[in-house]
Amino acid sequence: MIKKTTQKNITTPKKEVIRKKFSGVVVSDKSDKTIVVLVERVKIHPKYNKRYTVSKKYKVHDEKNQYKEGNVVNFVECRPISKDKKWRVISN
Repeated sequence: MIKKTTQKNITTPKKEVIRKKFSGVVVSDKSDKTIVVLVERVKIHPKYNKRYTVSKKYKVHDEKNQYKEGNVVNFVECRPISKDKKWRVISN
């Protein structure tokens, strides 16, 4: 005899998505709907305990082309928009 089991619809709570947030200075706005943002961080060397700066450039999606060179912007991680663009600007 085959025993049938009934499955209940159990709703699991959605996981909160933790997105990375950064702040930096716009260094280029020449592309359409894209800005290049320079982010500088201060790190401490594990052995020598000296502070040093690490900088990295991110391509950020700017839908309205409203940010120009020299502006300070906040941006957040999002779905991939293109090969290099995985970030979008959030309002200040």
